[in-house]
Amino acid sequence: MEEKEFNCHKIAEGTASGEILISSDDICFYLIDPETGVVIEKGHDLEGRSVAGKVLVVPTGKGSSVVQADGLYQLQLHGNAPRALIIKHPDTVLVASAIVMGIPMVNKLGQDFYDYIENGKTAVVNSDLGKVTVSSGA
Repeated sequence: MEEKEFNCHKIAEGTASGEILISSDDICFYLIDPETGVVIEKGHDLEGRSVAGKVLVVPTGKGSSVVQADGLYQLQLHGNAPRALIIKHPDTVLVASAIVMGIPMVNKLGQDFYDYIENGKTAVVNSDLGKVTVSSGA
């Protein structure tokens, strides 16, 4: 198994691991079915895919503070929240929501990280150490 480690900046503390799920579209957690974790937003590049238990890689959040916070909260209540968030452009609401809900969140990963990752690879996000470790292969 090949592993590669990347430095990052801690936003919300904690460590979590899971399968990587990458979106080039901004995410609105209110447009994800809390009972399944499946993105229901029409035309979103993750439409029909589940964020449950994933290390979700997104540009940023979108939507009002109420829909962002409540959407993520509802996902967590149903056990379908992402395990960790890797975000390019943090927004205040998503940052506050991740901190309150205990979902590790990081940013400031270099282009080498984004060039290396693929859907289905596994990542360990350790925001406390400022590291993301990506594994591929068996």
